[in-house]
Amino acid sequence: MQGSIQGKAKVFAVDYEGRGVARSDGKTVFIQGALPGEEVAFHVARSKKSFDEADVTHIFHASPDRIEPACQHFGVCGGCVLQHASIKAQVAYKQRVMEEQLLRIGKVKPENILPPIYGNPWAYRHRARLSVSKNKQSGVSLGFRSRRSNEVVNLNECPVLPPHVEEVLPHLRTLLGSLPDNVVVEYVEFSVGKLLTALNIRTNTCLSEKDLDKLKVFSDRHLQTKHFAWQIWLQTKQSQAKPFYPENMPDLFYEIPEFGVRMPFRPGDFTQINQELNTLMIERAVRMLEPKPGERVADLFCGLGNFTLPIAKSGAHVLGVEGVDYLVQRARKNAKINGCAENTHFETADLFSITEADIRKWGEIDKMLLDPPRNGAYEIVKALCKPFMPKRIVYVSCNPATFARDAHVIIEKGYKFKEVGIMNMFPQTAHVESIGLFFR
Repeated sequence: MQGSIQGKAKVFAVDYEGRGVARSDGKTVFIQGALPGEEVAFHVARSKKSFDEADVTHIFHASPDRIEPACQHFGVCGGCVLQHASIKAQVAYKQRVMEEQLLRIGKVKPENILPPIYGNPWAYRHRARLSVSKNKQSGVSLGFRSRRSNEVVNLNECPVLPPHVEEVLPHLRTLLGSLPDNVVVEYVEFSVGKLLTALNIRTNTCLSEKDLDKLKVFSDRHLQTKHFAWQIWLQTKQSQAKPFYPENMPDLFYEIPEFGVRMPFRPGDFTQINQELNTLMIERAVRMLEPKPGERVADLFCGLGNFTLPIAKSGAHVLGVEGVDYLVQRARKNAKINGCAENTHFETADLFSITEADIRKWGEIDKMLLDPPRNGAYEIVKALCKPFMPKRIVYVSCNPATFARDAHVIIEKGYKFKEVGIMNMFPQTAHVESIGLFFR
């Protein structure tokens, strides 16, 4: 039985999933719960030909970076993997992962490493989708998925959520348990805005009047406080999320204060989970890009306009391109709301199938910002061609592997890799967010 295999090893690094890395009997071992510098005992959970995956069973010599996890569910819940390490150490691990990926995958090295961007390590998560499961023996479970299975971890606490969201979890669990068996709640989603928190409940079918009344009672008893305004939204597989109760509530939006931008959004929209870091990230991106009045700037993977509108506030003319048409329509509305309609233009395009013809169609671009999802922007950077190559490219990445791959292509196009830095957008997790500047 694999779980009975025991070992002892000295950990020398942390990998991109937050696991300690060691060598034992000629194999690499990835040890959950171990930190660099620690000598640990472990048992193997999964054994592969060239590596093992293991769990720590005893720590002989603890790292000075080790701290007590803040959450009782840590180690079981799949939401966090680094609560046992100090924030300073977490950032150092992520910095090393980014630099190693750039060298190993991209064969590139920046001229300068920027100081990391920090924020509040707790209560930062302003958007969360929680899974729901229900059975006769254990009742309703509400939380994130387990680290090593598809089971739902029934959360009693979650310190990465804002306190007012964390406090409603037990009451919400009771509400969900009161719904009839024919109603399957697929997930619940919290979206925290400046003046409103939305609770979106997605079900397999429309709710009866009796069940809708239960939601209203729940809202009146547990959501409406003098400090926070809440609104319940409802969604089924066949419909988009719609506001339900109470009616006539404030809009859901977040702010980007330095640029005077107010960004409306809806439950289910992609917005940055960490709004404090989002503001700091935008400020850094705009400083790196240095947009000037009259310049043409392309913002690719623009979404709702998170970068487009702050860039437009500089007086530059911004082309925002996004693959999802309804987001493009919403970005246009957001530009109008923020007084940027005259110097922004939005288009829908499949940015994973971009060719040189598309680059030429956009015309000459002075500067470009890329903010792709985890699979990166390879087709875009590969299609860059003269005389349509921007003087500056700012690349915002959520995956160091694809960033390294794309950085290699950008440099092959004749750009210099000026600087890069990480942003601790997701404290307590292993996710590495970074931002880099290329120029020619």
